[in-house]
Amino acid sequence: MGVKIAPMAPRKLDGFDAPKLEALVETMILAARADGDFSAEERAHFATSVESLTDRHVEGLASQTLIADIEKKIADEGREARLASVKARLADPESRTVALELAVALMASDGLLRTSERELVMEVAEALEIDRDAAADIVARNHP
Repeated sequence: MGVKIAPMAPRKLDGFDAPKLEALVETMILAARADGDFSAEERAHFATSVESLTDRHVEGLASQTLIADIEKKIADEGREARLASVKARLADPESRTVALELAVALMASDGLLRTSERELVMEVAEALEIDRDAAADIVARNHP
């Protein structure tokens, strides 16, 4: 049994229903796992982002349950399958770009963007059909 994100209309993400929000959260978890080190800075950034994205409907223990549910899916199905699922839930290019932006912001939150994280950015961009140059611009904006 997992934590379900209740439908809502966040101020900055109007039109993002529960499946889209879950896809954004999942993309951030994939990003957090990219270098094998979910640092304290990244954890704090993640928690703040999830609370903000869900208009505080998911926080604290519920957030930990959501993370565990998503990590189990990643472990069971693999990153490629989960990215395909994210792509299906984020059907429009704009929401896919938001997912990549959130992932990059999370990875850059500790002040480092390791090679494995940069590789994940390009993998996510490819899976979500985001132009490589656009992905590079997102990285540059978040990690000068």
